[in-house]
Amino acid sequence: MSIHFQFLKSEWAKLHEAATKAESLAIADPRTACFYSRRALEIAVNWLFECDNSLTEPYKTDLAARLCEPSFKQLIGPTLEPKLRIIRILGNDAVHSSKQIRPEDAIVSLRELFHFCYWLARNYALKPTSKPNPTLKFNPSLLPTTSPIPTQTIAQIKTLADQLATKDAELAASKSRLSEIETELQKAQAEIAAIKADRTTQPDTHDYTESETRDYFIDLLLKESGWLLVGERSRTDREFPITGMPNPSGKGFIDYVLWGNDGKPLALIEAKRTRRDPQAGQQQAKLYADCLEQQFGQRPLIFYTNGYEHWLWDDLNYPPRLVQGFLKQTELELIIQRRSTRRSLITAEINPTIAERYYQTRAIRRISESFERQNERKALVVMATGAGKTRTVIALCDLLMRCNWVKRVLFLADRVALVNQAVNAFKKHLPAASPSTSSLKKIPKVESTLQPIPP
Repeated sequence: MSIHFQFLKSEWAKLHEAATKAESLAIADPRTACFYSRRALEIAVNWLFECDNSLTEPYKTDLAARLCEPSFKQLIGPTLEPKLRIIRILGNDAVHSSKQIRPEDAIVSLRELFHFCYWLARNYALKPTSKPNPTLKFNPSLLPTTSPIPTQTIAQIKTLADQLATKDAELAASKSRLSEIETELQKAQAEIAAIKADRTTQPDTHDYTESETRDYFIDLLLKESGWLLVGERSRTDREFPITGMPNPSGKGFIDYVLWGNDGKPLALIEAKRTRRDPQAGQQQAKLYADCLEQQFGQRPLIFYTNGYEHWLWDDLNYPPRLVQGFLKQTELELIIQRRSTRRSLITAEINPTIAERYYQTRAIRRISESFERQNERKALVVMATGAGKTRTVIALCDLLMRCNWVKRVLFLADRVALVNQAVNAFKKHLPAASPSTSSLKKIPKVESTLQPIPP
């Protein structure tokens, strides 16, 4: 008998089976448990797309595409969305990555699956016995510590995933041949829509542990960027205490501080509730940065986030911008190091043997001014055919590299012949740049743009 998922058994037998397997293996075999949690999530999401006619089928029917479908995101809301992403990421890591999967990771994945299944049953259960008790809570201390099966290797899990995928494909093919199911499905959709409308009018008092989900998702993104969260070599502090805040006690606690090898802060992370706009923490994060700068003599970069939307702010040079995750230690160190080592683009000499014409040097100067004085991060240059666009770009790259504004530059062209032509020009005018080439098929033709690698 399942400890946490018994309410699924009468109406969602396959989902109950996968969730129960994940539950039984969370401590003894966390990798396999994460696989089964993702499997259970996929079963639940597939059921929703089959039975809830408010959902729009995306361009692909895999789990990732369905989780990102706007109608599905609107259905589950911002509280559940990061939970499902955690389950999917940990499940993918279990099958495709050799990274260590800890029991703590499996427990988090199982916990988020429990909350999603609770939401599913609360809003969609047809039978009163399938509706979970509002007092039901996830309790990791009740999980079994021994495994009913031997610990699975990555290869065995991959084989199992392939077998289940094959069975799912066969089942889908057989369903498509049974036209009489369509009538029953429409009837079920009508019943579910009525139940859903009724349930959504009732207050949901269940504790979905929003803050725990947000914090773990931040931990997961930090781990993907190479930040150690525990152990002797950890470079990350949680709830770091500081003094000098403009409040009666003068004290505060920073959610996360990312440290460099020299013991100085590279960045701080201010986390707000999932339902709140992450920019609500911008001013508070700035005050934290002031305190860290006063204490350690180095101003950190600032991240503020609500768990699934993240902003990066280098307030000495650039306005805040939306990013997909957190930077690695070497990337943060490079940004801070460039504060003192990069030279002025406006006063540096442009190589006259590369940009020989006055309008080429004028274009480079205007770009330099927008980067340095207006703190812009993008520039668009439009030049006529034969005006020397490639040489202008090469001279600009030379200037940016000599002044330590960029380390690498990506040059894109819509035809292989143009790429080869540009490579030959780079080799001629910047022989020390060591250009390398790569081609992609079916690249749409776009206007040429130049954007520096983030400093």
